[in-house]
Amino acid sequence: MKLISWKRPTANQLWHATLSLSTLMAGAVLSALGYALFLVPFKIAAGGVSGISIIINHYTGWPVGVLYFVMNIPLLVLGFFHLGRWQFIWKTLVAVTLFSAFSDIFIAYLPLVMEHYPINQDVLLNAVYGGILGGVGGGFIYRFGGTMGGTSIIGRIIQQRTGIPLSQIFLYTDGVVIFLAGLIFGWQVALYALLTLFLTGMASDYTLEGPSSVRTATIITDEPEQVAQALIKELGRGVSQWQITGGYTGEAHGMLFCTVFRPQVNDLKRVVAQVDKKAFVVIGTAHQALGFGFTPLK
Repeated sequence: MKLISWKRPTANQLWHATLSLSTLMAGAVLSALGYALFLVPFKIAAGGVSGISIIINHYTGWPVGVLYFVMNIPLLVLGFFHLGRWQFIWKTLVAVTLFSAFSDIFIAYLPLVMEHYPINQDVLLNAVYGGILGGVGGGFIYRFGGTMGGTSIIGRIIQQRTGIPLSQIFLYTDGVVIFLAGLIFGWQVALYALLTLFLTGMASDYTLEGPSSVRTATIITDEPEQVAQALIKELGRGVSQWQITGGYTGEAHGMLFCTVFRPQVNDLKRVVAQVDKKAFVVIGTAHQALGFGFTPLK
């Protein structure tokens, strides 16, 4: 009988696991704060299970956190069998449990400790800040491999089975919830919910990827060697090179690809113009550059 040996984790692995779990927990609590402080008081049901919880709470008075947790139980079971078992489930379970618990805790105790609850009566401001806080919190959770459960589990399963893009699936699922909220709470509140949903996605993407600090340049030139050497010398950036054929003229050209920091874009254009004024340059936006010369690849 062969015994399975257990390898003690290194200090670096323990630190990474602690940081991952702490950040995931902080993200769940931050999302719950945005939900309880800005969205629930104004019935802003911005899609998903959290939006359904607000609708059911309106009719029953049951705590939104409890509703969120109960509705996620069957979805977590589905995720366990279809999305990676324990590797998927444990982080999502932590996020769902903390979000549910702290949503009800904040709703119960914030009015007791705050002079004004809600902070203000401007529904637009509440929709904006609820979306931003929820997106930042969700970004922390997604960054370390968790999810907020709910429709994201359904979306990922449908995407795996059918190939339909996740964005399209979320449009349908969240759209149905917001439509129901519009019927119940009024179409003005539904429009605020759409704004919240949009801002949540933007804030989540920003938290995941950070600000766009790099640019990519594609250069078509008849002087590829000279342009490449000038970029390497002047900007200190690496350059990749291909030989291509123009689709319209059928003539051979050189194509260069270079990644630079945002402040270097004007210098890149100047260097290319000095070597080959007839070059064709396309500047693109990239969210991250990882590897030599940029952020270390971990």
